Amino acid sequence: MGQGVSLREIVEKMNLKNLTSDVDLAGKEVHVPDINRPALQLAGYFDHFDSDRVQIIGYVESTYLQTLAEEKKLKMYDELLSHKIPCLIFSRDLEVDKELLEKATASDTPVFMTGKSTSSFMAELIRWLNVKLAPSISIHGVLVDVYGVGVLIMGESGIGKSEAALELIKRGHRLVTDDVVEIRKVSDDTLVGSAPDITRHFIELRGIGIVDVKSMFGVQSVRETQNIDLVITLEEWNKEKEYDRLGLEENYTDFLGNRVVCHNIPIRPGRNLAIIVESAAVNHRQKQMGYNAAQELYKRVQESLAKKK
Repeated sequence: MGQGVSLREIVEKMNLKNLTSDVDLAGKEVHVPDINRPALQLAGYFDHFDSDRVQIIGYVESTYLQTLAEEKKLKMYDELLSHKIPCLIFSRDLEVDKELLEKATASDTPVFMTGKSTSSFMAELIRWLNVKLAPSISIHGVLVDVYGVGVLIMGESGIGKSEAALELIKRGHRLVTDDVVEIRKVSDDTLVGSAPDITRHFIELRGIGIVDVKSMFGVQSVRETQNIDLVITLEEWNKEKEYDRLGLEENYTDFLGNRVVCHNIPIRPGRNLAIIVESAAVNHRQKQMGYNAAQELYKRVQESLAKKK
């Protein structure tokens, strides 16, 4: 089975109360981001039951259970628990039958409780699980939040990615990760980048060593995750190569099947990388808001030529 999220992490993140403390949570994981409210199952219909999902009992399911005769209710509990569901979560601090807790403990099925309303809890849990269980890759690069634009700086080792990031941080922008970027495909349109736990908030500068950005520049200089909106690839200046000087056509790079706008920036002494990255980020935002400077220049040139004719 693929990557999973441990039940312990779900309990901690969602602030759940564990009602079956005798059930060992070690090794128990959820592998799908979807969830299920087992209303039909409690009514006896178990065809097409998604038993690998987190099962949530809300007000409707709870009140329905109270209408059942004791014998039928216990039979439904047995049937539900026999499908080896990951866990049961009761919302709204609803009362849980002692018999259910006993049967859940016997079948090694954890039961949790939250005080949140069913709909809001479901939305929060689905959103979080979608991020945690999204397809992911790790790449070599630096991810910085520049004016709200997630800029992924790539290039060969030693070309100056970390130094550019440090200058951006000094200018008030925020570091997400240096050296290794973990990229998750949250949707067909969205890639989210984060840092491995070990290197979070650290930058490596050749000749100096490891720098702790958070302690040097404060908590406002870092962030945990950021959408990847723009890729800037740094490369050695090659005078034989023709570089794009207008930007009329967008170039893209591909991560996990998602396309991201990409610029190749040649490195040369005297070029201020931080200002170039800032300008690229602002230009990207302008394009997102409907203004394209290259097209505006092209339009002016065409109008000028038309007048001369």
